[in-house]
Amino acid sequence: MIVNGTTVAVVDPTQRLLDLLRDSLGLTGVKEGCGMGECGACTVLVDGEPVCSCLVLVGQVDEKEVITIEGLDQQDALHPVQQAVIHAHASQCGFCTPGVVLSLAALLAREPNPKDDAVRKALAGNLCRCTGFGQILEAARQAV
Repeated sequence: MIVNGTTVAVVDPTQRLLDLLRDSLGLTGVKEGCGMGECGACTVLVDGEPVCSCLVLVGQVDEKEVITIEGLDQQDALHPVQQAVIHAHASQCGFCTPGVVLSLAALLAREPNPKDDAVRKALAGNLCRCTGFGQILEAARQAV
């Protein structure tokens, strides 16, 4: 598979993608929250689509492209969603932020000018325990 632009050889196809990314590759922007696909903290992009990496086995992403928050930047510049999150003060504790940013980036890649309802739907799998959804919605508006 390709992780953030680098080809990675997989040893154990039954390992969770989350564990490979964090423990083997040192990509700690991927967070483990609930371990059951309910919180979105472990969201990564697989071939451009957000997935909960705690629910995906490495063998399921064979020959696919995986993007983590560490690989979202564009030529050493912040992605527009990352920049908007900063400007809208949409990050509080930061635990949910990588998953939220990746979910919003995927939405904007397929729908460049989404309405608020589309943003809410795209973020339905990402929980913010600091109640920062107002600022997150504003960040999405700014990123457009």
